[in-house]
Amino acid sequence: MSFLNDIFERLRTLGVEPVLAEMQDGKPLETTARQLLAQVAQAREVLHGAGVASGDRVVLLAGNSVRRIAADLAIMAEGAIVVPMYARQAESELAEIIRDCTPTLVVCGDDALRSASRAEMEDAPPCITLADIFDSDPADAEAKNAFSELTPREESAATTIIYTSGTSGVAKGVVLTAENIGYMLGCTSERLDVLMRIHRRRDRVFHYLPLNFAGSWIMMLTCLKRGSLLILCTDLTRLAQDMPKAEADYFLNVPQLLERLRKGVDEQMEARGSLALYAYARGRQAWLRQKAHQGSIADFLWVNLTQLAVFPMIRRTMFSNNVRALICGSAPLSEDTQLYFEMLGIAVLQVYGLTETTAICTMDDPEGGGRKVVAGRVGPAVAGCEMKLGDNDEILVRGPNVFAGYWNRPEETAQVLETRADGVWFHSGDQGEVDTRGNWKIVGRLKNLIIMGGGHNVAPEPIEDKIMAALPGAQHAVLVGNGKSYLSLLVSGNVADDAINSAVAVVNREMPHYRQIRTFQRVAEPFSIENGLLTANGKLKRDAITKRYADEIEAMYDRKVVA
Repeated sequence: MSFLNDIFERLRTLGVEPVLAEMQDGKPLETTARQLLAQVAQAREVLHGAGVASGDRVVLLAGNSVRRIAADLAIMAEGAIVVPMYARQAESELAEIIRDCTPTLVVCGDDALRSASRAEMEDAPPCITLADIFDSDPADAEAKNAFSELTPREESAATTIIYTSGTSGVAKGVVLTAENIGYMLGCTSERLDVLMRIHRRRDRVFHYLPLNFAGSWIMMLTCLKRGSLLILCTDLTRLAQDMPKAEADYFLNVPQLLERLRKGVDEQMEARGSLALYAYARGRQAWLRQKAHQGSIADFLWVNLTQLAVFPMIRRTMFSNNVRALICGSAPLSEDTQLYFEMLGIAVLQVYGLTETTAICTMDDPEGGGRKVVAGRVGPAVAGCEMKLGDNDEILVRGPNVFAGYWNRPEETAQVLETRADGVWFHSGDQGEVDTRGNWKIVGRLKNLIIMGGGHNVAPEPIEDKIMAALPGAQHAVLVGNGKSYLSLLVSGNVADDAINSAVAVVNREMPHYRQIRTFQRVAEPFSIENGLLTANGKLKRDAITKRYADEIEAMYDRKVVA
């Protein structure tokens, strides 16, 4: 695996330079490249002693930590296939995935996760914890070259099986090869070279997203390949405090966090009131008018004032002065939020991709190259990756980033990988559009299309996003209406009926008749990973939601409608 050789060679070269850190009590506790290599060597010895051989599957069920990363690298170095799993996954889902991938060994972060992984299994595979690996008396792992004999493996062989979040069914194992991963690390490293071109020191990267997600995992490997300092947040309750103290140049985000940060600043400014709130509001309005080329001289003055006195303070409080960019993926980011951070002087670079495309198909280019960053779009396709629109504006993808297939699911693989005269194309299931400069926009999810009784097809995501923007306090908005004559809405969160009515009225004014919402229902239960209504990365499980609230949905179609 050439990408793994590259990583180990970079670690050898860096020696006593720190490459990983964990935030502890507001400070990064650093691990040098040499120390990481020693931990990987120690983990390899334990894995070998446990009978792990080339081609075996090894489940890795742990939260983010230096030890987790060392175990991950060790599994691949032994030639085994790493199967990363989410530490907050429901026990039934853990059992389902473990049964599906038939691992030789399960490596858990702690005893609690070991118990969870075995809770619903009568014949569970052997399981060890990270403490079993790293708290034992090590051999002199640091003194020997643990990677002179990497277990050989073809570039086309499976390297990892990453299970999809399963928004509408059982999670499927996505098989990624060394070739997939090596290609993608080249793409991400090249784009980060552009971002950091005039920077003199090694990148500092903050990381809080779970490493079982494909994009998060690729970011971790990219940082190791580049020799960056990757700073891990291991306690999400301290995320707001740790972000500025990490003094990072950039980090990977999901839209939910950026939306939450934006709302948090608005609430803090309202609480402060008086002059600060007035200046913030005036500066924001003036900036938006200037962005739309409608600014006046007064707007010019207000923008300059707030860029000197208000916006830097907000930026410093959230991220520190070092931040150069926020990288955002996993779901489309609202245009308003992207513009908001641009106003603060922080570039938001969007990334689009799926686990099946080794996490990435498109990336915003920080230098533009004729295709400048456009708010609401996710950038151009990465080099070597081809994208085009198929039926119903479905995004089709071809290139070395496209996965090998689903683990032990040939029929499902055949449904998404289509062999044509010009090659094999992956059917993403996402609806998109592309502008004349090649910048892509994600419109919706094909499988989420609402097929109405009158024959209209409605993508729910854009309408839900508009409702959420108009309805502060709402947790989630879910559009329903399959086979019905009109659309209805489920809303979770602490919001009043009058507020929902007002938001619906605002959104309906922009919509043709068949996309207008006619009635709604508030639901008391929050949607969460634990109750099975959200996937591991926070996406709506629409099938589970419509099943859970089937009675409420039917009741909406039995009552008098809003309009």
